[in-house]
Amino acid sequence: MKRSEITGPDIVETVRAALQFISFYHQKDYLTHLSEAYEREESAPARAAMGQILESSRLAAIGQRPMCQDTGMVTVFAKLGQDAHIQSEKTLSELINDGVRLAYLDAKNPLRASMVDDPLFDRKNTKDNTPAVTHLELVAGHTLELMIAAKGGGSENKARFTVLNPSASVSDWVIDTMKTLGAGWCPPGVIGIGVGGSAEKAMLLAKRAVMEPIDMSDLLRRGPNTKAEEFRIDLYNRINALGIGAQGLGGLTTVVDVKLATYPTHAASKPVALMPQCAANRHAHVTLDGTGPAYMTPPNLSDWPEVADEKSAGIARRVNLDTLTREAMADWKTGETLLLSGKMLTGRDAAHKRLADMKAAGQDLPISLKGRVIYYVGPVDPVEGEAVGPAGPTTSTRMDGFTDMILNEGLLSMVGKAERGQDTIDKIAAKKATYLIAVGGAAVLVSKAIRDAKVVAFKDLGMEAIHEFTVVDMPVTVAVDANGNSIHTSGPKRWRRELAPQLT
Repeated sequence: MKRSEITGPDIVETVRAALQFISFYHQKDYLTHLSEAYEREESAPARAAMGQILESSRLAAIGQRPMCQDTGMVTVFAKLGQDAHIQSEKTLSELINDGVRLAYLDAKNPLRASMVDDPLFDRKNTKDNTPAVTHLELVAGHTLELMIAAKGGGSENKARFTVLNPSASVSDWVIDTMKTLGAGWCPPGVIGIGVGGSAEKAMLLAKRAVMEPIDMSDLLRRGPNTKAEEFRIDLYNRINALGIGAQGLGGLTTVVDVKLATYPTHAASKPVALMPQCAANRHAHVTLDGTGPAYMTPPNLSDWPEVADEKSAGIARRVNLDTLTREAMADWKTGETLLLSGKMLTGRDAAHKRLADMKAAGQDLPISLKGRVIYYVGPVDPVEGEAVGPAGPTTSTRMDGFTDMILNEGLLSMVGKAERGQDTIDKIAAKKATYLIAVGGAAVLVSKAIRDAKVVAFKDLGMEAIHEFTVVDMPVTVAVDANGNSIHTSGPKRWRRELAPQLT
């Protein structure tokens, strides 16, 4: 019987290398499907968003910098062969965490640490993105297979679970659920459906399913051979027929694939989990057999398509942030592309909370918000002369509770990701302010527009400190105009109506 000896250092190096690799390289299967979606997209805002994702992805690959500023929570599905022996005094989880630590603290390409310890009370950042969430399964064989994922908070927060009656329709529940998710999970992406087992098993099935190879184009061309493939095609068509589109802007493609995994379950139960995978789609599948670390093969730059340049095409309006007024924003239209230049502030959850606490205590704020624009971002640390590392937007709804406070301070506009709540939209309209979105998944492209960055408040918050960016031609889309019109409402509504015949 063949046995293998797998060393601890080989496991650590494999995890380190894989996490660095997936931080800046998209999988070819996703690139292919996103490129096809880009070519057939008829919605101008959605097409522009996909173009920015593709171009940013190419820049990330060239510069070997994170494709998204949220470099993810690490999840590892490990399959250890029963004829394999790990030579180490450390546990497998400890070895994986050592690899995570090295990957996220790499001086050449530092990755943003997002994990907080004590999730209930102190929520202090662990500073190195450990610990990973590791799942171990013993299997036949002599190898160690690792499925390594780095999943951002935006898509992780949209995971959903239910227990249906055995006779209930899984497809209908998925469609009803997709209608409620909004765009915070950064579509176009992959939806994983796990059915069966127990509550935790269904969730694991769904999370693992989204890491399977994307093959929907091939499946559509040849047609289904099984009930599972029929199920996948049906959901793919029904989800896309909702018209949500890239970044929730309305369009033909919300998902590039739907995956399904099942497991036997109790006769009285039908556990169902839904797991969205964002446009970053970061995962690696590697196998160690005792001959050394396992590495992934870099893609060819020819895998990236040519995309239209909105700047050179003259279809974007240039905006000077330093002279911006409410009157100047009055004729902005939802779906319109803007190129922002000048100075803007940044701020996320922690900074907004601290500003609110200071206001409640009657203290003066450390910076003035009057006449300013704020960007919801937590950038990656810069390297080699960068003003800032990859700096894509975070989900804006988390700041909804603070919007009234900052608008009352004279803020003109906000830049973030995904939709806002209706109450927030009403407050924006009441102040004749606006809400803009940068494309989630285009962090490198956005960072190229940032020419200078300095901390102006709350330095102790790290990546959540308030910065002042100087930007040149930073691309954004008008999501809520000064009259309270929202593209996240009108866009999907328009494209869903046009696609209604498919909703059968």
